[in-house]
Amino acid sequence: MRVVVEADGGSRGNPGPAGYGSVVRDTDGQVLLERQGALGTTTNNVAEYTGLIEGLRAAHELGATEVDVRMDSKLVVEQMSGRWQIKNAGLRPLAAEAAQLVARFGRVTFEWIPRERNKAADALANRAMDEAAGKPVSDRIEPEVVTPAAPKSWAPPSLDNATRLILVRHGETAYTQQGRYSGRGDVPLSDQGEAQAMAAGGRVAGISRDVTAIVSSPLRRCVRTAEHISAEVGGVPVTVVDDLIEVDFGLWEGLTFAEVQEGWPTEMNAWLASTSVAPPGGESFQAAAKRVRGAMATILSSYGEGVVVVVSHVSPIKLILRDALAASDAFLHRMFLDAAGVSTMDVWPDGNIAVRSVNETAHLR
Repeated sequence: MRVVVEADGGSRGNPGPAGYGSVVRDTDGQVLLERQGALGTTTNNVAEYTGLIEGLRAAHELGATEVDVRMDSKLVVEQMSGRWQIKNAGLRPLAAEAAQLVARFGRVTFEWIPRERNKAADALANRAMDEAAGKPVSDRIEPEVVTPAAPKSWAPPSLDNATRLILVRHGETAYTQQGRYSGRGDVPLSDQGEAQAMAAGGRVAGISRDVTAIVSSPLRRCVRTAEHISAEVGGVPVTVVDDLIEVDFGLWEGLTFAEVQEGWPTEMNAWLASTSVAPPGGESFQAAAKRVRGAMATILSSYGEGVVVVVSHVSPIKLILRDALAASDAFLHRMFLDAAGVSTMDVWPDGNIAVRSVNETAHLR
């Protein structure tokens, strides 16, 4: 089956409140499926890529084998067609996810169309922003102009214009000790967790004492960990980023794996099999990935060159590392992250990423 995907996204502020819209049509122009959603605070380009991803995902769910993608984003069309390099580091994971979806179809084409021919997707994106913010539609921001990247080289990359991200999982809590799902519940650090957080601060200081910023999930176990790190690197202020919060485990919050397996065996198996499935009353990994990508794009655009410490939870850090390594969804269930474990990666403006370490724990011994 051949379908047409019309996709768009917008951000009121770039970065600012953002939303996406996707329309799937048959070849006669009949609407088969529509999708829209708010993305919190992120950039125009992130929203446009999200619209594309959701449109491709919808086409796949409908059983399409051929897709004609039409967008008014020159940037997305040219990058997905392979004619432009991806300069913005925050867009590279999104382009990789879109490419994985493209591979599921027998044929996919990309066509740039004027905005007036993309009104349906644009209207959905604006409706999503309006519903989230309760504001009237404001003018859209034009996508940034991207020029081709410099030729690749085998020479070790200079760190002069890189952003170093130090990813730190919060210290131990009572739930961590007991192997319980800890999502949105605001569980504090245990005494052991406090000691681990201080040790993590020492490790971060060992990586760099010239920390530009410390950003944290809003939950206490992360904020407290971030405060310990701040004390070790000269009192850098801690900034809360709401979208770095843990996945919502819904009805499974506070339960062990065994308890969930006993009470929800069918739902558990479906959740383990697909990132699109959410726990009952909770949030899927796909949904979490969208907000985490938006948060990371905003962090990279806000702080640019320098060293940024990101204090978060197991799921958001796994999602960041999965995208950085261009890994499959299986990575999420194969990667273990210890409490107060530290991972390090460098990100360049041209989209290159180098993962330096994953789940360092020597500082905890």
